[in-house]
Amino acid sequence: MSSKQSASKTARKSARGSTAAPAPEPAGPRPARLTAAAVLTGLQGLALAASGIYLLVMGLLGKPDSPQQAETGGLTVLALAALPLLAARGLWLLRRWSRGPAMITQIMALPVAWTLFTAGGAPMTAAAVVLTLVAVVTLALVVNPTATEALGIGPRES
Repeated sequence: MSSKQSASKTARKSARGSTAAPAPEPAGPRPARLTAAAVLTGLQGLALAASGIYLLVMGLLGKPDSPQQAETGGLTVLALAALPLLAARGLWLLRRWSRGPAMITQIMALPVAWTLFTAGGAPMTAAAVVLTLVAVVTLALVVNPTATEALGIGPRES
């Protein structure tokens, strides 16, 4: 690419960027619905982190069939805990990027709840019901217009 083509391309990019309307900034206090969504998402992240630590410790100190598999599972669950924890922090601080990870966390919780439900037994069924309720309520809180507005996410312009 010649320098003239490169300069022309740069000029077009800057011209396009200057005409676009800036994204709305979140303003005002955090709505109670968004606070609740942040707390619920954070609790999910903490539960995942606790599960990961438990798996890791049992893999190291317990007598698993495969210590390597238990340790790998623990590290994987710990890594997965990062998504809801970061999303919760973002929701708490009114960061617009946090809505996507929070929604992904809730959507991914639903198949986990189904797996717990089909595992059988009263404790697993109770855990499945609680996880489903938390996921559905949190999804409703995150997509609520009040929360969307507080995060600075407006309707798409045509």
